[in-house]
Formats: sequence, structure tokens, C-alpha cells
Amino acid sequence: MQNKTFIRIVEYWVPNANGSLLEFGGGLFGKAASFGAITRRLCFGRGEGLPGQAWDQGQPVMLRQFQGSYFQRIAAADDEGLTCGIAVPTFINGRLTAVTVFFCGDDDAHAGAIELWANQPSRSKDMRLVEGYYGNTGDTFEFVSRSTSFRQGNGLPGLAWERNKPVFMDNLGKGSGFLRADNALKVGINRGFAFPCSSCDGSNQVMAFLSALATPIARRIEIWEPDAAGKRLQRTLAFSEADGRRDDTGASLDAVTESGPVGAAFATGIPQVDPPMFALPIAPQGQVTAVLALFF
Repeated sequence: MQNKTFIRIVEYWVPNANGSLLEFGGGLFGKAASFGAITRRLCFGRGEGLPGQAWDQGQPVMLRQFQGSYFQRIAAADDEGLTCGIAVPTFINGRLTAVTVFFCGDDDAHAGAIELWANQPSRSKDMRLVEGYYGNTGDTFEFVSRSTSFRQGNGLPGLAWERNKPVFMDNLGKGSGFLRADNALKVGINRGFAFPCSSCDGSNQVMAFLSALATPIARRIEIWEPDAAGKRLQRTLAFSEADGRRDDTGASLDAVTESGPVGAAFATGIPQVDPPMFALPIAPQGQVTAVLALFF
């Protein structure tokens, strides 16, 4: 993984045979070899560390800073310039299949944000910000975000909530459907994607990643969705930062035979690593609705 992507490191953890611990499943560490070596030796109980917290809470968890927190790799993260972590659990029919952890970091060129949005249906029709990490975007964009709410189908988080699958916007200018476009463009944010997450309390949870030209979310993004019969996966979006081209039609593969990492992620609900790709199953309501493939 190259160090100028918005996401610096991604890893996933899976329950052990008796379900008492989370063990390392795989990851992409790029140049952070020491961090990777330390990570591979670890395991987490329920409530332990960032993966264990997501498992215990049954929903995504974000740490805006590691110092003074329950995070267990603080020194290693400091050495690699990592400053933020987001743990996203995947539950299939109420059973935890994996916890994915994304790491990001600050530098002078960093412009972007990671946001966790949630809706509690029993309390409100709105989706509001739970937590956000805003890098060097300045205070204004963060203030606007914290005072914003979305109805289902509105804005980037609201669209992911309504569709129950990932949503990608390659240009957050006016007319894109991104409701904070003016503020985003002022701080250099031009791309965004959001995906719905698993939760165990009936809430609707959405993770949103916003990035700039200098720090793209990933080198390439693909979204794969099942056809009506659930027999084949269709690539409904492919976007490459190398040439800025977007393709909303493309390949298909057999969803039944677990063809390759994308097919395996869809069939098992467990992320798959095939460098430089990380395949993340999206399962907001206990069933996989899509696979998000990130290339670093």
C-alpha cells in the first residue's frame, strides 16, 4: 500500500474456533512492515483493543487519537504516523464473521475526513454524526458536519442508508447530491464514498470516507453487487485514480463458486486480501448486499 492514499493500512480479524478471541485474518500494511509484524502476533478478547471494542459494541467504533485510549499498539502506530483508527464489524445473521480496521494518518498534504453516521429509528428519522476525523480540513468543515443531519436518501450517508450498498461520488461539486459541496471544495475534498455497516441494536450505521486529489481514498475502487437471482456478481462501478475514469458497467463472476477474493467475500461475509486489493463484504442487515474492493 502506498503511503499517500487516504487509507494507510487495512486489516481484518476473525473469531477463533471457539469464538472466544479475535485472531489476525489478513491485511495490507504497505511500507509499515514493523506495524504488520506486531499485528500478526496479536489476538483480542471481547472489548479488548479496537477490534474487540467493535465486537463488544456490535457496531463501528472510531478512535480519533490513540494516546490515552484502549488502543494496544500506540508506540507502533506513532512510529508509522498513524493517528486514527476505525473498526467495522461484519455480522451475518447475528453472527460475527470479522472486524475490519482502517488506519489513517496526518501529514501536511492530508485533506480528507472519515465519518460515522447513525440513525436510531425509535428516536428519529434523521441520521446524525456519531464521530468524525477531519485531518487538516480545518474547523469549518467539521463544524458544518457536526450540525448536519440526513434523511434516508439524502446526501452521501443518506443514499448509502437508503440503498443498503456502497455509494461512490467522484466529483463532490454542485449538483452531485453531496449536501456539503461548497464547504468540501473549499478544503480540497473532491471525492467520497459511503457504505452501510452491520449493527446489533437495530440502528442504521454508515461509514463515509472523503478525500482530496493529493490523498485519494484508494488507487482504485470497485463495487460488486449480486444479480436478482443471487447467482452472479456484477461489477457496477470501477473508478481508477490513475486516469480519473469511471466505469459503471463491467465484469461478472459466479457468486456460488466463491470465484476469487470478491466471490469469497460475498459468499462467506469475511474480507479477503489479494494484494494490492482488499475485498470488504457489505452486510448492513445481516446479509451481504455488495462487496467493496479497494486497491492500494
